[in-house]
Amino acid sequence: MRKSKAVKVKDVVIGGGAAVAVQSMTKTDTADVAGTVAQIEEMMRAGCEIVRLAVVDKDAAIALKEIRKRVPDVPLVADIHFHYKLALMALEAGVDKLRLNPGNIGAIDRVREVVRAAQSQGVPIRIGVNGGSLEKDLLTKYGTATPEAMVESALRHIRILEDLGFTDTIISLKASDVHRTVAAYRLLA
Repeated sequence: MRKSKAVKVKDVVIGGGAAVAVQSMTKTDTADVAGTVAQIEEMMRAGCEIVRLAVVDKDAAIALKEIRKRVPDVPLVADIHFHYKLALMALEAGVDKLRLNPGNIGAIDRVREVVRAAQSQGVPIRIGVNGGSLEKDLLTKYGTATPEAMVESALRHIRILEDLGFTDTIISLKASDVHRTVAAYRLLA
């Protein structure tokens, strides 16, 4: 098993031998600032240490600035859906981590722009590989979302970031069943 690199999300350390940090995701529409802040506060009282928010459109990205003001001490993660400008807006709003898939936010110049902005602010990027949405070429190669396909996807996206000089990367693997998820993590490690 490889030793992982410690990466900071605000003041919470992930990897590198750090204790497991509890992260959860809001169920609210992120554009609903009051509802989202109330849910974040409830999550933190329950022991959550890092909060992820869906950033599916411009309204959600705009709301992040006000959410950040209302919960300044909470490590916030922007879960970016397909558009690199949402990632840039989230960084401007002061999020502490981005969750994205470099392969689905556009051409390499767009990925480069997001990477540069994240680097300049010391914000890590979480690559989230989901067995339910693997690249078509990997599904063709492996026939289904096997652990090997998930790991190949993760390594592909890590390589994109590393080729741009970015190394504050966190990896997440998820499959429809626990055994496949565990097998993928073991293979990656």
